[in-house]
Amino acid sequence: MGNINPWISAARLRTLPLSVSGIVVGTALANLYGFEDTIVFVLALLTTIGFQVTSNFANDYGDGVKGTDNDERIGPKRALQSGNISRQELKEGIIFSIIIDVILVVALVYFAFGFEDMLYPILFLILGAASIWAAIKYTVGASAYGYRGLGDLFVFLFFGLLAVMGSMVLYTKQLYAMSLLPAIAIGLLSAGVLNLNNLRDYESDKNANKNTLIVFIGFQKGKIYHYALLITAFLCILAFSVLNLKGALFFLPLIAFIPIFLHLKRVHATDRNDQIDPELKKLALSTFFLSVLIYISCNIFL
Repeated sequence: MGNINPWISAARLRTLPLSVSGIVVGTALANLYGFEDTIVFVLALLTTIGFQVTSNFANDYGDGVKGTDNDERIGPKRALQSGNISRQELKEGIIFSIIIDVILVVALVYFAFGFEDMLYPILFLILGAASIWAAIKYTVGASAYGYRGLGDLFVFLFFGLLAVMGSMVLYTKQLYAMSLLPAIAIGLLSAGVLNLNNLRDYESDKNANKNTLIVFIGFQKGKIYHYALLITAFLCILAFSVLNLKGALFFLPLIAFIPIFLHLKRVHATDRNDQIDPELKKLALSTFFLSVLIYISCNIFL
């Protein structure tokens, strides 16, 4: 595969903190209910990072092959677009990353459940396979769901509900109803990051027939949608904090929404899609910051 630098660029390291946010929150909730397992935590993080890298490689490949990544696109050039990695090399990289994902999923399932009672192992192996499928099919193939306005839904489901509630079940072997609130919040914030990406790429996506939700509803309505995502996420975390946290800890996760609301103010003042790109990193890191604060607030009781 030659020089490693193009591969590091294609892995898009800046997306990794957002990808692990759901695992951190799911682990925090498990800890709150008295469950912990360091090996499961580490393997869950590695598995999620593996899924994200696979998704980034596949996204680079799919958009590159379809011509969506072109000179009109705002933001950093992609590996295939720039010619730093060939189409065949990137395809091989995707296959290699999938193999790593499978190994990590099997290891995670084994250490979380063993293989005696097969109900949970089979369920989570299926979820692992679905996660790999979702990582690839966002942009790859004629039926890529990212080209049909479904990217936001899949991000909400996989980065939010599955990441938070699924990772909690790895420890607890059961679901707790209260986990739904932070799961929804992380899902909505993750969808917000994708929405920023789609707002930024609105013109180039439209010209390339990549029919994201923003292409369907337009830039201005996309901003309103963005407000709704982030404000609803705040209300979910507020409700979770009221119902679960005591004293000053009630306020701890809410601190993360200070930069998030400052971000909303900047988005509100922005009417040009080429000014959106700096906000992606800010919202992604704010979401990760929120997950860390939830982890601290849940573990301070232990």
